Amino acid sequence: MAWTLPKHLRDVLERGLDRQVRLAVTGLSRAGKTAFLTSLINQLRHAGLDAQLELVSAVREHRLLGAQRVDQPDLSIPRFPYDEAMASLQASPAAWPTPTRGMSELRLAIKYRTRRASRHLTGEEATLTLDLIDYPGEWLLDLPMLQQDFHDWSGTMASLMTPERRAFMSTWLEKASAHTPDSVVEEQTLAELAAHYTDGLHQARRDGGFYFIQPGRFLLPGELRDAPVLQFYPLVQLEGWSREALDALPADSLYQTLKARFEHYKRHVITPFYKSYFQRFDRQVVLVDVLTALNSGPAVFNELRYTMNALMQSFNYGRNGLFSRLFTPRIDRLAIAATKADHVTPDQHDALQTLLSTLMSQPLQDMRYANIPARAFALASIRATTVKKLENVTPNALALSGRTLEDQEVLLFPGDVPSTLPDETFWARQGFSFTPFHPARHTSGALPHIRMDALLDWLLGDKWL
Repeated sequence: MAWTLPKHLRDVLERGLDRQVRLAVTGLSRAGKTAFLTSLINQLRHAGLDAQLELVSAVREHRLLGAQRVDQPDLSIPRFPYDEAMASLQASPAAWPTPTRGMSELRLAIKYRTRRASRHLTGEEATLTLDLIDYPGEWLLDLPMLQQDFHDWSGTMASLMTPERRAFMSTWLEKASAHTPDSVVEEQTLAELAAHYTDGLHQARRDGGFYFIQPGRFLLPGELRDAPVLQFYPLVQLEGWSREALDALPADSLYQTLKARFEHYKRHVITPFYKSYFQRFDRQVVLVDVLTALNSGPAVFNELRYTMNALMQSFNYGRNGLFSRLFTPRIDRLAIAATKADHVTPDQHDALQTLLSTLMSQPLQDMRYANIPARAFALASIRATTVKKLENVTPNALALSGRTLEDQEVLLFPGDVPSTLPDETFWARQGFSFTPFHPARHTSGALPHIRMDALLDWLLGDKWL
């Protein structure tokens, strides 16, 4: 009679043998997280067949045999919609996969031929279990709030109220100014003020391109829609009020009411999300849409830098030994990637990667100090353009050919990507303007990409030796 270990015990054994990896794919809204996960699954499913993975050492050595989807560990979470994403790319006309609006996960079993000396005891073939978890990028923005109290958070929000952002928040600012911290505000009024604040956040993100939108769950509330826990906002006009005076206000005052809801939100919304997912990852990919920030001007670009630095302080980094893998896993390898590299010509990829490294210089320095391997990439999860040489214009001049979101076939040169943080001269010249593209229709085989193989080898190459 055959006997097998229960599933949860097999997971523990695989983690102890270093054959299970939980991968955190981290990215703000519109960074291309859903497209990245779709491509990653697709490349591994086609490994050893028609996938272009020459930079993966196990593929060059003909040791990577392929991957299959298997039952995920938590059956109460929806499965990542890989089939639906592929259907979008195969449609006529093709469309980008639908952005994430809730939690989902997917488990891959990756089979390979091992080179380890123990193969004589354990067998030549081995399996690496890869867990992928997807979630809305908006929810990620709440993690820095765990390090703040309501007073500090209100101060942070006030410091971000630039003239550009105020233009989107003007209705809320006007109506909120009628109430002082010691006011007693009725429940309906509080709900209306929170709704105006939420409307302002939506406009700042949608029309202004701003990144640091808190609370992020306000943008995608899910099952919390209309719940009182989402009916609060920062008090950005606290001039003349000391912290001591504010803390001494009665429980029914506006300040104390907002403070209580802020703490409830941290305790019952952010903390469970963080503990359930981000404290349990082994490896991490951080996706950054640098090109859209360049398109949007200095205020948005500078806010992207501020946002990414704030987010990177929220993760748990450290070396993973046997006991830490089993009981207190921490992220022990990091990749940061500038997405949409196919939206600029190949001669600009080095500058894009260098700009990303500069943008994320503080987190990368912290990683090096902690002896955590970290590397920057410029990639395209799903290549949407082709490169053309314009010999009749300038020898070896390059341009991009593709279909815009307005369904127009174009041939263009987006401009030069700065390799350092843009200065006033760059913004005044406005010499860069990239155009978003629709994906080309994909009928069969592995998805086209740029440097997904390099990133895969960096993240997992040591796991399938």
